[in-house]
Amino acid sequence: MEKILLIEDDEKLARMIELELVHEDYEVEKAGDGVSGLKAAEDGDHALILLDIMLPGMSGIEVLRRLRKTKDVPVILLTARDETVDKVLGLDSGADDYVTKPFSPSELVARVDAIYRRVSLNSAGGTSSFEIVSGPFTVNTKSRVITKNGGAVDLTQVEYQIIEYFIKNNGVALDRKSILTHIWGDSYFGDDKIVDVNIRRLRMKVEDDPSTPVFIQTVWGYGYKWTADGGQ
Repeated sequence: MEKILLIEDDEKLARMIELELVHEDYEVEKAGDGVSGLKAAEDGDHALILLDIMLPGMSGIEVLRRLRKTKDVPVILLTARDETVDKVLGLDSGADDYVTKPFSPSELVARVDAIYRRVSLNSAGGTSSFEIVSGPFTVNTKSRVITKNGGAVDLTQVEYQIIEYFIKNNGVALDRKSILTHIWGDSYFGDDKIVDVNIRRLRMKVEDDPSTPVFIQTVWGYGYKWTADGGQ
């Protein structure tokens, strides 16, 4: 049984989410504020974390920023605000997805299942040749580590999956919908802006000059394309 950490200060909502996840055979650990939530996240071994943005003691964004210094566990943000700035800020800070309150239990479980299945599939999956070289990058699909010129690139689980998907489709223009479906699954209810935010974040990590990307190129009006030689 996989364990999920739920960091939410609304006790009634937390209980509802817990019951729904337990029904789907997940084990749930709960924390009601940012400080205790961060400690639980750092000390525990969780398959996924559900993190409210508005928390007492320490905001969810700050919890996420600190957590990302040590762990790449998938994180889904829970936010009561239907404002793009909150979603973008959360994704830029390292979140893998977000759900805006009020949400249905089935929607939340679908998001959890989609990310958990994808991460599990990638973690368990292997190929007879588990190293893929693409220009200055090397992908080790067994250890799930990507290096650039021999140095490790610090990526979240979702970021790793996007880069691996790109590299395996070198030179192929991928539309936002295909990226969204491949990473977040067919049951994803959100919009495709989450793809653009993750791409921007990835460029900060893999490009020499993120303002002039050469590896992750924009295909205007369509999506993105990975170019192993940096456009040479």
